[in-house]
Amino acid sequence: MNNKDIADRLYISEKTVKNHVSNIFKKLDLNDRVQAAIFAYKNNIKKL
Repeated sequence: MNNKDIADRLYISEKTVKNHVSNIFKKLDLNDRVQAAIFAYKNNIKKL
């Protein structure tokens, strides 16, 4: 999902979503959503 879709679903601003996504990337040492998807696949992380 893109930031706008996530924000709409969670009733928060796009800026808040961007900040959360950026913080997750920093903590996991990732650069983008493609790397996040690969990380999730390698670590058997399932969609909720």
